[in-house]
Amino acid sequence: MTASQTPTEIAREVLRIEAEALNTLRDGLPERFDQVIIELLQVRGRVIVSGMGKSGHIAAKIAATMASTGTPAQYVHPGEASHGDLGMITDQDAVILISNSGETRELADIIAHTRRFAIPLVAITKKADSTLAQQADHLLELPNAPEACAIGMAPTTSTTCTLALGDALAVAMMRMRGFERENFMAFHPGGTLGAQLLKVSSVMHRGDALPVVAANTNMGETLLEMTAKGFGVAALVENGMLRGVITDGDLRRNLDQLMSRTAGEIATYNPRSISPDALLSEALGVMNTHKISALFAVDDAGQLQGLVHIHDALRAGVA
Repeated sequence: MTASQTPTEIAREVLRIEAEALNTLRDGLPERFDQVIIELLQVRGRVIVSGMGKSGHIAAKIAATMASTGTPAQYVHPGEASHGDLGMITDQDAVILISNSGETRELADIIAHTRRFAIPLVAITKKADSTLAQQADHLLELPNAPEACAIGMAPTTSTTCTLALGDALAVAMMRMRGFERENFMAFHPGGTLGAQLLKVSSVMHRGDALPVVAANTNMGETLLEMTAKGFGVAALVENGMLRGVITDGDLRRNLDQLMSRTAGEIATYNPRSISPDALLSEALGVMNTHKISALFAVDDAGQLQGLVHIHDALRAGVA
């Protein structure tokens, strides 16, 4: 990288250097990786992740990713560990220590603590002959790739590789645990991510709130039901089964002699519906695609279970 390069050229060069390092990490991933996963899956306590400086920031992110994907984990600052926080690390835990050089002096007390109490120690470092690597039970070695900064010293490539390796650990354990969408939702109940994982059943209207009529219901009663429930739609139900729907559009199309007809005579049969177990975002997609504002939820047998309105999805943050 030279001063004559444009910002875009510099950016592409940085991304090239880091991408090549990631490919090297991928191709050189040791078989010991499987042993590390087995070790971490057997932990009865938590996976403690620590590092100093930029490595510490990466360690905190790795711990957060693990915790949100089914592996109890916690970041411990090495400086604070030396002043009392070692008590957070028990013999039920495992420890992942991150140091590019493997000689970060602030990690010494944590290393000694794991050796004293036989706590499994995983080292992530570039130096296989370093103190950290030699003391660890498992070594995950980073590629000997140049940093992407102009002077080759600022942690860039090394932290990118460490972050990716942490993701690999978290996702591998997630898959081995059989961690599914429902589990993920339990750890992400708030914000946009939680909203995207909400099910129809979590917001749908049920029971007496549903606008329900029979095929022989006269239009006077049908209109009262639709008005009272306020969804602009009514379900045509027979023996609990959803047979059809009546919408404002159906009413307008049948204005001629409307009041002399029954619900069954103007209903739209075989309507679109959705499972209560479907994602709320999926229901919103159906409503947007077909330009409808409400969708009835039915079970596998076709029994009416509820109704979801587009406003329910918007209130939940799914948009």
